[in-house]
Amino acid sequence: MHNLGHTRSSHQRNHILQTPDTFVRTTLPGMRNASAIVHIGPALGAAFTEYTAEFELKGELGDTPAQRFVYVMDGAVTVEIKGKRHELGGRGYAYLPEGFSHRVVAKEKSRVAVIEKQYEKNQKTEPPRLLVSNEDAVSSHALDGDSDLQVKCLLPDEPPFDFAVNTMVYQPGAALSMVEMHVMEHGLIMLEGGGIYRLGDSWYPVRTGDFIWMGPWCPQWFGAIGKFPAKYLIYKNWNRHSLGKT
Repeated sequence: MHNLGHTRSSHQRNHILQTPDTFVRTTLPGMRNASAIVHIGPALGAAFTEYTAEFELKGELGDTPAQRFVYVMDGAVTVEIKGKRHELGGRGYAYLPEGFSHRVVAKEKSRVAVIEKQYEKNQKTEPPRLLVSNEDAVSSHALDGDSDLQVKCLLPDEPPFDFAVNTMVYQPGAALSMVEMHVMEHGLIMLEGGGIYRLGDSWYPVRTGDFIWMGPWCPQWFGAIGKFPAKYLIYKNWNRHSLGKT
């Protein structure tokens, strides 16, 4: 049945909510046996690009001139770097520094969250290092002392890294302790569960599979609703002065 133009998706001045019923797939340069759902990019004013890569068996990402972060949502991929193979299963992830030649090849039908960003140099530090790990190997901590809201920091909070990627898990009924407004922008993929997100002056029901972009200083708040925990993967720019100087 036709939905008569109805969708939860929304495009506002300082945020977007993109729901699976509005996803459009495309092929990016260099992709083979794969497609991309581009969620956000510079075309909308963001300083990064985030997309979901959907692979068939032996599907492959193309190269990128930027730094790249990949997180396996479903399936398994191999990241090949300088002749060495790194196997990533569910919740596995890799950070590839800018200019780091590599291949990402699917071992089976897979879905991978991909974040790409031009690197902002910090003259006082060496460039960031290659990092390959799994979310399960990362310890979590309570946000603001709330044990029902757990955060895992997938990238080190170190000056060489100019962005952060975290997972956040909310037990049913858990919520952010405040409405946040800040200079960082976010890209967010709902991995599990759902709840209510405040973005700007709007309130949205969100659930597994949704994507949210929050621009700088967009008022934001989330509370988990339902019988199961809510979990999302979230990006933010980090460790750099807002003037663009280091």
